[in-house]
Amino acid sequence: MKKALIYVSACIICTAAQGTSSKSFVPAIVYQGDRHDQGFNEQAFSGAEQFKKEYGISYIEAQASNDAQQLQALRSAARRGATFVVAVTNTFAPWIAQVAKEFPRVKFVLTDATAKGRAANLKSIMFREQEVAFLAGMAAAFKSKSNTIGYIGGNAIPPILAWGCGYAQGARYAKPQIKIIQNMVANTSVGFSDPARGAEIARSQFDRGVDVVFTAANLTNFGVLRQVKDSGKLGIGVDSNQNGLFPGAVLTSAIKKVGNLVYDEWKAAKNEAPWQSGVTTAGLKENVLDLAIDQHNRAVFDQDLERRVMQARADIVAGKIKVIDYRTDNRCPVKY
Repeated sequence: MKKALIYVSACIICTAAQGTSSKSFVPAIVYQGDRHDQGFNEQAFSGAEQFKKEYGISYIEAQASNDAQQLQALRSAARRGATFVVAVTNTFAPWIAQVAKEFPRVKFVLTDATAKGRAANLKSIMFREQEVAFLAGMAAAFKSKSNTIGYIGGNAIPPILAWGCGYAQGARYAKPQIKIIQNMVANTSVGFSDPARGAEIARSQFDRGVDVVFTAANLTNFGVLRQVKDSGKLGIGVDSNQNGLFPGAVLTSAIKKVGNLVYDEWKAAKNEAPWQSGVTTAGLKENVLDLAIDQHNRAVFDQDLERRVMQARADIVAGKIKVIDYRTDNRCPVKY
């Protein structure tokens, strides 16, 4: 059923695009999992929708429901006529260089990882997650009354380790003696879709004294944050703004504005701007990472806390504070 629906949608989009000109720009986006995950995928989807609304250009979508479908999803987008494909999340890293070589006239962008292999038509965009995680760690440390905070990652893959290490650095920057408890949900991608297990781990951390927990585990976050609310603790969301899920219980969210990236890449490609393959990074300076402060968390994220955190943000952008990236330097305040 899902495959049929995707195929029909894609054909409608391709027909519309082919009617414009022989040099049509046909963007595509490829997800791992549901695009409406209230997290990373939904951020990417919002950028795609913004582009479609502003330029009147439809786009192709493909989805890998599990790890085995990743190669198939990438090829599917290219075969349907896409000229510019954005693959969302690091899970496509093992396959995207292979597919880029198979379709040399199509440009490919991989977000959140470095592709395993190179191609002249492939760009990898790495996020400096550790920068915004540093700010989240500061906020958690300043709000903690027990001087014990927690981190829950979906799986020990490089971006999740970078989140946790940045979080620990920020916490120790705010309070050098603070205790940090870290757990991974699973040793496979299942860790990103197990809310019940997330809630169980959160309860365990609370039993050990944690009163603020940061969770970077996609759909598992919902179980963690619900447990936060039920236990009267504070949580920190990730990827999208999750403050409104449980107002007053979510201290803030470490936002990864992948939607901005999708929009900007497609806009540049549409306008035939110069394009370069290889690896690039994006972080606070490029405004693709930030902490969410709004009406849902203002009661717990007061102006004094905001002042302290925003000063650190400015110092990171200016290079006054150096945040270690665990992927290239494992000198981290916590050991995995």
